[in-house]
Amino acid sequence: MSTDPAAEAGDAALLIACALGIERFALRGADPGAAAGAVTVLRTGMGPQSAERAVIRALTGRSGEPGEPGEPGGPDEPGEPGEPGGRRTAVIATGFCAGLAPGMHPGDIVVADETRDPAGRTVCTGTRILADALSHPLPGGPRRAVHIGPVVGSDHVVRGAERAALHSTGAIAVDMESAATLRTAVGHGVRPVAAVRVVVDAPEHELVRISTLRGGISAFRVLRTVLPAFFHWHRSSLLPGGELDGHASPPDHPGRDVSL
Repeated sequence: MSTDPAAEAGDAALLIACALGIERFALRGADPGAAAGAVTVLRTGMGPQSAERAVIRALTGRSGEPGEPGEPGGPDEPGEPGEPGGRRTAVIATGFCAGLAPGMHPGDIVVADETRDPAGRTVCTGTRILADALSHPLPGGPRRAVHIGPVVGSDHVVRGAERAALHSTGAIAVDMESAATLRTAVGHGVRPVAAVRVVVDAPEHELVRISTLRGGISAFRVLRTVLPAFFHWHRSSLLPGGELDGHASPPDHPGRDVSL
């Protein structure tokens, strides 16, 4: 009997969406043999509209808007992820974020149990599976504190009082693409979706430029370690009966710290 759940369940693709070139660079280099199916790392470009257009093109082969030639940045590998055998491509939104909760530090990981933006909310699947996988320390790797809670979408960089106002709604992190990515993904077919973000600045650690400050370096190093957890989550989604079913965290809670 095969010990690989994907071998019994059938392969499906995994789309990992990030906004920035530096994020995609951090995500390169993992062993593709650890994945259950084809993996595409997609750079969407910054902002919710860019994310929507890029995800539509990646999942359907069509432009997100009439007359649009294609998504910005393009996939890390040529070709579209596809949805073989009737199985829907799983989608993970990832990259950097701003932490909203006091006590967060650059390099902390946020696993969304839902994403929110003015267009609505998207409940994530397999939240606990992702959080558990990401909480395990890596030999010789950086510290990986993991927080679970809602991630809110914005169309601009959030600072100061606006950050506190968003936290008062129960959100624990904010970025510009996760909510749009997941909303667009489920809008084009039922599928597993998740959002995992690495905190690059927090209320007590606001940064100016990712590339030149220590917090940005810490976040980059942590982002380089997340792919094995993504592959584990994806393999779990292929198990008969849907292993991810029932593993999502409650959608409306103030967030939890599950770090070791």
